[in-house]
Amino acid sequence: MKAMIFAAGLGTRLKPLTDNMPKALVPLAGKTLLQWQIERLKSAGITDIVVNVHHFPDMIIDYLKEHHNFGCNIQVSDERDMLLETGGGLRKAMRLLGDEAKGDGILVCNVDILSNIDIPTLLQTYNSEEMGIVVVSERKTQRYLLFDEENRLCGWTNVATGEIKGDEAMRRKGDEAIKRLAFSGMQVLNPRIFECMDAVVEQKGEKFSLIDLYLNIADKEVLRAYVPEDYRMMDVGKIDQISEAEAFAQSISHS
Repeated sequence: MKAMIFAAGLGTRLKPLTDNMPKALVPLAGKTLLQWQIERLKSAGITDIVVNVHHFPDMIIDYLKEHHNFGCNIQVSDERDMLLETGGGLRKAMRLLGDEAKGDGILVCNVDILSNIDIPTLLQTYNSEEMGIVVVSERKTQRYLLFDEENRLCGWTNVATGEIKGDEAMRRKGDEAIKRLAFSGMQVLNPRIFECMDAVVEQKGEKFSLIDLYLNIADKEVLRAYVPEDYRMMDVGKIDQISEAEAFAQSISHS
């Protein structure tokens, strides 16, 4: 199995640190955010990894070379010309992810989300007959993915604004069956996902999110919720959270 780490973001919420470095290289308890993710994947047996870059791209490229790719086979998907968001970024990396066997999934994660997830258990849950599984939790947030009684993705909502997407699918199933779960920045996707991207590109251009893609195919393809047991996660998104994030990173390093 191969993995992709989204590391191209501007990290605006981590300013002023990201005025001089990419978000992926922000230090946390003696390691960079990127190193935390690579080592987590490596410990789960995943050593073929693609990392996308945009903000200070050469710093990430040099960093990986200096550390000999942490003993992994790491390729870089260069987005310095245009930041493509998560869906567009995955699409651009398609050739680097290679001609995966149809039954072999691709693990995709965000560089700035730390968690104690058991990756081998996640991979065992992946069903190659479906489009993929999306890691979610019951944490409180403003934006939720919506799932039906079979844990199949059927919509998205922003509870702060009342906006709902995918409401036709929800009306078919009935509101009482819908579960709101918070996306956690990790998923395992069937390589067939690449075949579904052209329709989204026609609507939005090359720059689009994975959520845009998921909602576009939800009525045709099966994407299921995966809620890990005893799950703890943290989005390292704000500069005033660094101390808390360091403590969190150290707490999960032994899990």
